Amino acid sequence: MTEKTKDEQLSYEQARAELASVVERLEAGGTSLEESLALWERGEQLAGVCQRWLDGARARIDTARQKTEE
Repeated sequence: MTEKTKDEQLSYEQARAELASVVERLEAGGTSLEESLALWERGEQLAGVCQRWLDGARARIDTARQKTEE
């Protein structure tokens, strides 16, 4: 299973929690440049997962609002 496939299976809460962990590790420092770059890239991936969940939620809300206005 690829990383992208794994990410698609994460819930919003799981992705957000992992993202918070990545941010904590980056803020704590003490990692090599290579590790920091890998953490940054992972953080970007997780932020994308969270954004897709939020975009999906927004679309569902918009659809529900449209149905109630009809």
